[in-house]
Amino acid sequence: MITSSIAEAAQLLKQGQVLAYPTEAVWGLGCDPFNQHAFQEILELKQRPIEKGVILLAGQLEHVEHLLQTLTPEIRKQVIASWSDREPTERATTWLLPADQHIPTWIKGQHPLVAVRVTTHPLCVDLCNAFGGFIVSTSANPAGLNPAHNLQAAQSYFGSSLHYLEGHLGLSQEPSRILNALTGEIIRA
Repeated sequence: MITSSIAEAAQLLKQGQVLAYPTEAVWGLGCDPFNQHAFQEILELKQRPIEKGVILLAGQLEHVEHLLQTLTPEIRKQVIASWSDREPTERATTWLLPADQHIPTWIKGQHPLVAVRVTTHPLCVDLCNAFGGFIVSTSANPAGLNPAHNLQAAQSYFGSSLHYLEGHLGLSQEPSRILNALTGEIIRA
């Protein structure tokens, strides 16, 4: 099923469905991060081991504010600036942050930290806001294959049984870089 309605897409997520949608650079697969059944479906679609963990995508800082509380003021400022002061063509930044008791263990995989990004991509912002919080965001491709860069590519991977939110990719040419907020380590350059 293909929809262009943000409200309908958010409702599908609330109902425990998996959704393919365009992000800043590639198509993503998303679900309600608190719905373990939907999360398991994403892992099966991607043939991805649970140990790897996934990214949480938020539409506004308030959705992830609780995960920034233990950071030093300097690091917190750096994280927030990377999300808010980004040009549309600039590569997005995902941060590994200390997970709190509200983050399901399956989201983190084998890691003590959780990967989080506050997006500026208008469709993703609207989707997260309509959903009412952060959602799972992992590239729309089976493990080992290239991420989908358009609706047709996502459909070729996952067929007609999946739900798709029609829209355009952002202007970034690469998936988000991933940085560890506690150590400064670059996980994905």
